[in-house]
Amino acid sequence: MIFTQEHNMLRDTVAKFVDREINPYVDEWEDAGIFPAHELFKKMGDAGFLGINRSEALGGQALDYSYVVVFAEEVGRIKCSGVSTAIGVQTDMCTPALANFGSDELKRNYLMPAIAGDSVGCIGVSEEGAGSDVASIKTEARRVGDEYVINGSKMWITTSTQADWVCLLCNTGGDAGPHKNKSLIIVPLDAKGVTRGKSLKKLGAHSSDTAPLYFDDVRVPVSNRIGEEGQGFIYQMKQFQEERLFVMSKYLSQVQDAVDITIEYTKQRKAFGKPLLANQEVYFKLAEMQTEIQAVRALIYLACEKYINGEDVDMLTSMAKFKVGALGQTIPSACLQYWGGQGFMWDNLISRIFRDTRLCSIGGGANEIMLEIISKKMNIHPSQIGR
Repeated sequence: MIFTQEHNMLRDTVAKFVDREINPYVDEWEDAGIFPAHELFKKMGDAGFLGINRSEALGGQALDYSYVVVFAEEVGRIKCSGVSTAIGVQTDMCTPALANFGSDELKRNYLMPAIAGDSVGCIGVSEEGAGSDVASIKTEARRVGDEYVINGSKMWITTSTQADWVCLLCNTGGDAGPHKNKSLIIVPLDAKGVTRGKSLKKLGAHSSDTAPLYFDDVRVPVSNRIGEEGQGFIYQMKQFQEERLFVMSKYLSQVQDAVDITIEYTKQRKAFGKPLLANQEVYFKLAEMQTEIQAVRALIYLACEKYINGEDVDMLTSMAKFKVGALGQTIPSACLQYWGGQGFMWDNLISRIFRDTRLCSIGGGANEIMLEIISKKMNIHPSQIGR
């Protein structure tokens, strides 16, 4: 993938915004367990960051997805994962299906305000008993006349204590099986019967207000459904492609940060009369880490190119998601080792990266699910043997 001057200008603009409007406040937001989503997203909307690949008619910039990857890479340089994840939810998790399949009314009422930064959205898929197993969700929307009556709950919902609405995956009936009985429905979170749970105490991403949502006879118009009834699972699977491209790009930047700050630390830290970096074990290992990062970045760029060209990228995005998730477990841990006792301190950036990147192999489809997808694309899955 070749980056143009326009890509570089966007990268520079986003980097300056992050350094000015986000990184100075990260420690405060991490301690508070929340960041001011409405305030920050309005600034980002005014800067044109929240609709990079959306049409100009909707308030976007109508650029191809390579520009979103650049944006995600720079958002990944935010010095905490909670804020960058929430931004990704707004741009690439709760809005792609709305942009691609939503009615003009839904786009006007929900997508355009999200792009402008005037509203905050969240995505409601996971449940306590259904994370990567999306087909097993229990939340139900029963049609009564011109309304859906929704009952159920969602778990681990990013920005849910602040969000104005949720893009909710729920069962809408039919006997066509678990992949064709679901719909995506926009639910305002101030609707009667919606309860926001308390923010969850997590291993990392502390500045993200992650909480459960509960739905008790919540009524919304049928017109709030995205696209056709029964197509929600398919829409969500398509939506996952942009989610994974964004998430991979931003998490890889955090992994890169782990290497960069460790190089600087080991240059300065002396032991036994020489810098730590002068030890072959250290500089060899860091060189290996950098090679792994560059290899995965090339895979992401290949997937992005094919996605822009309209090709099926399920296999490539699953491969890249798997590798970034794996590197998120190994590289920050290996880097932390070179910090010695300093790396074990809670407020050190390397320990924050260590905690934050652990989620990458879990959220948005666990690494084991990525291997299931890859195996099926290779036609070596047990369900395909003998066909």
